[in-house]
Amino acid sequence: METIRGEDWYGRDIDGVVFDGTEFIDVDMTELRSTGATFTGCTFRSVRFNVGEHTDSAFVNCTFIGCNFFDATFRRCKLTGSSFNGCDFALLKVEGGNWSFVDLGRAELRGAEFSGVKLREADLGRAHCQEAVFSGCDLSAAVLAGADFSASSLVGSDLTGVDPAEVGLRGATIDVRQATMLAEAAGMTVVPTPA
Repeated sequence: METIRGEDWYGRDIDGVVFDGTEFIDVDMTELRSTGATFTGCTFRSVRFNVGEHTDSAFVNCTFIGCNFFDATFRRCKLTGSSFNGCDFALLKVEGGNWSFVDLGRAELRGAEFSGVKLREADLGRAHCQEAVFSGCDLSAAVLAGADFSASSLVGSDLTGVDPAEVGLRGATIDVRQATMLAEAAGMTVVPTPA
């Protein structure tokens, strides 16, 4: 396994590069821009992704440990099967892409923005998602037990399978379709309003 340790990649542009099984340790990727890059089975330890922009790149089955994603942006990226442990996601923005099967259990996602992201079967158990935005996302079959979405916006997202008794939703913004589904999931019967 190749190891890249302590390097300064600040502000680099990496287009179409391929890394397979590489370990990145304490690498500064602040303001790095990737387009069409592919990272498969890589490990990132204490890597700074701050203010970086990643477009149409793939981080498949990767492991992120103690990384910082402050104000990072991911557009149409594929992160399926990746796991995150002890990472900082302040001001993270994710636009489109496939984050299915990711492990974000217990992640600190307060204020993060996910728009149009596929998060099928992702693990968000006990994640801190207060004041976050999950707009038009596919959260079907995601693990959400113990997650806190207080004061978040979930408008347009697929919440199929969400148990409102297991998820913190106080002050969250949802649409009418979601309200009906959550009421039915809580065991209520929803009837049309009389004319």
